[in-house]
Amino acid sequence: MKFDTPATTNPIDQLKVVGQPVDRIDGPFKTTGTAPYAYERHDVAPDAAYGYVVGATVAKGRIASIDQSRAEAAPGVIAIVTARNAGKLGKGEKNIARLLAGPNVEHYHQAVALVVAETFEQARSAAKLLEVRYESTAGKYDLEQARSSGAKTIDKDKKVGDFNSAFARAEVQLDQTYSTPDQSHAMMEPHATTAMWRGERLTVWTSSQMVDWFASDLAKTLGIPKDRVHLISPYIGGGFGGKLFLRTDVLLAALGARIAQRPVKVTLQRPLIANNTTHRPATIQRVRLGASKSGEITAIAHESWSGNLPGGEPEEATQQTQFLYAGAHRLTGTRLAVLDLPEGNSMRAPGEAPGMMVLEIAIDEMAERLGMDPIEFRVRNDTQVDPSKPERRFSQRRLVECLRTGAKEFGWSERSAKPASRREGDAWIGIGMAAAFRNNLVMKSGARVLLDNRGIVTVQTDMTDIGTGSYTIIAQTAAEMLGVPLDRVVVELGDSSFPVSAGSGGQWGANSSTSGVYAACMKLREAIAQRAGFPADAEFAEGMVRAGGQSRTLAEIAGDKGFSVADSIEFGDLDKRYQQSTFGAHFVEVAVDAYTAEVRVRRMLSVCAAGRILNPKSARSQVIGAMTMGVGGALMEDLAVDKRKGFFVNHDLAAYEVPVHADIPHMQVIFLDETDPISSPMKAKGVGELGLCGVGAAVANAIYNATGVRVRDYPVTLDKLLEKMPKA
Repeated sequence: MKFDTPATTNPIDQLKVVGQPVDRIDGPFKTTGTAPYAYERHDVAPDAAYGYVVGATVAKGRIASIDQSRAEAAPGVIAIVTARNAGKLGKGEKNIARLLAGPNVEHYHQAVALVVAETFEQARSAAKLLEVRYESTAGKYDLEQARSSGAKTIDKDKKVGDFNSAFARAEVQLDQTYSTPDQSHAMMEPHATTAMWRGERLTVWTSSQMVDWFASDLAKTLGIPKDRVHLISPYIGGGFGGKLFLRTDVLLAALGARIAQRPVKVTLQRPLIANNTTHRPATIQRVRLGASKSGEITAIAHESWSGNLPGGEPEEATQQTQFLYAGAHRLTGTRLAVLDLPEGNSMRAPGEAPGMMVLEIAIDEMAERLGMDPIEFRVRNDTQVDPSKPERRFSQRRLVECLRTGAKEFGWSERSAKPASRREGDAWIGIGMAAAFRNNLVMKSGARVLLDNRGIVTVQTDMTDIGTGSYTIIAQTAAEMLGVPLDRVVVELGDSSFPVSAGSGGQWGANSSTSGVYAACMKLREAIAQRAGFPADAEFAEGMVRAGGQSRTLAEIAGDKGFSVADSIEFGDLDKRYQQSTFGAHFVEVAVDAYTAEVRVRRMLSVCAAGRILNPKSARSQVIGAMTMGVGGALMEDLAVDKRKGFFVNHDLAAYEVPVHADIPHMQVIFLDETDPISSPMKAKGVGELGLCGVGAAVANAIYNATGVRVRDYPVTLDKLLEKMPKA
């Protein structure tokens, strides 16, 4: 199905099942421990051996020698995989560095070997006996040094009008630099894989957000046809972008299983998640704003510096600044410095998350210089068109309504604009806010729908559920389209033998994958009506098809053998004709201890305008999860770089701090009642990343309102506040 004209009335609009707060279908399996995760597939590989990954202890150089004699003689050892016996390996299209080092080492903890043994403990013990000698070379690990020294960068600029002249003429100016640190995905389930060969065919059970991407790059890396790779990933214990791309565990499990000639399971130990896999790269961002005294932005510039390995991409931290506020003269630019740190890549809301952390502090600072309320300043600079292409309108843009709704609900009118003016006991109290923005992305997505002789509808798609509720919203879509109760729908996900879906990432998953199911169900409706001798506009309800005063059950129409259809949704050029984005507003109240500067978040509210909400219950869970991650980014998350050796020091959950329940207050989420027919036939968008974008700035702005201390370098830790705190 080609979606190239705005959606009109369709079966989804009935909202009998879609749009309802349905409990998660996978919930009982996960809460009872019966959901099979990749490392636990004892049912399919009961005799699996265990692999333990050995990571490089230098950040840049080469492997001079590997002495594995002691490791090979250790109890239980079956095989040791290195570049010497792995065979010729390619590199996946979506990998920056090779997944197995040798002889060159490209980053710290790049895999150099896999030790396979009968038990995990034996593999881990033997791995310590492996003697690897390196010849290290000097590397570059300091983003600020690369920026300040004028090191060569790869620049991407977008210009509209004449920013420099407009900024110079502006009546009120702001020019500030901010920074965000490297951050780790820190998902609960580590990267994990069980691999098994049957002749020349490989099956891997793994934790993957993008099944087809994994299967394609695994085949390419191994140098085998893709149709010999079967990848299965029905349950994922968190990803946040860290499982978008093929990682070391998958490749080494496959290599280990081939050499050991038996199934092998591999999970990355926690330190390797920080240094071996991907992370959100640090940024240094400069924002310049020029405005009239009445508060209209006349000039806006946002430039971001980030680092990555050779061949990597920059963190696109300026993309929201292209669309969020009006202003005739504009400059956005990204600067990429080549660093030898581990690979930087997508992490939840890539680009907009660190970009909004900065932009929304700058907007607050400018509002203060103008003597304006921060919300009113944002409202004054709202735009209903793409600022760089005024002829291109937003498909939906209800930012102002989000701001107004949030202000009323949160009690913004009671906030004092003067910092450090509200004291409760030993704490300074402050309220802050920030706009929320995330672009709406769509991707081609396919599905197969089967109808059997019992009237049961089965949906098959390689879409994944990373805790986002894909099983449930896909079942809701099929139930709505075919007029059956939810308990008559079976959803099968995460299998590379199923039609290729959009996968989970970039906030495109829910909207795109359900649209693919919509397309397949429309095709099935046509086939069912034709079989029944009914017109195409027949009514589907209560497990029956009705037309012209006649009705037949789906089971009857399916016949003894049943039948199936497959289709996909392909999106036309509506995203080029209209700017499609999601909007919101975040409100935060904090208490800052007057003596220790410890920050406690007391209240949080997010208001979201994100198209049709397919399941308010699971969507709310996504938003409060994103808000929690935003608190972590604001107050604690920071991968500390050893700038001498080139690695992340705090590479475990003891030292890399993330929020726990005690850090998080009650959270309120409000969804505006909205549909966007230009986005998809579902008239939905996405919300899981919107809930993160801007949260960090709202927290930082609240801290400023509480204390009068403006921190521009995240995270906002007490050491950055303590010396400047108001007198207790």
